[in-house]
Amino acid sequence: MGKYDALGAFLRRWKVRNDADGVEISYAQIEGIIRGVLPRAAASADWWSASEPSDAHPPHRRAWLDAGFEAVAEPTRECVYFRKRSRDR
Repeated sequence: MGKYDALGAFLRRWKVRNDADGVEISYAQIEGIIRGVLPRAAASADWWSASEPSDAHPPHRRAWLDAGFEAVAEPTRECVYFRKRSRDR
């Protein structure tokens, strides 16, 4: 099981239980979900973006993409908005 699998599982459960288009989660909450510390790179919005082809996604991005979300980071607020991907709404 990978470090970010718990985040993907959390988002899948959230999607089943909620009708909203997305959920905002703080870095501290994410660290609680994954039971680990986010890397320093997570302070950059680029770490959260998904600009490469889908087969090139690193494990952290794959966790929320496979759960049907895209991430919009707000590093100055230390939070991420996970928005349901349009095809999954």
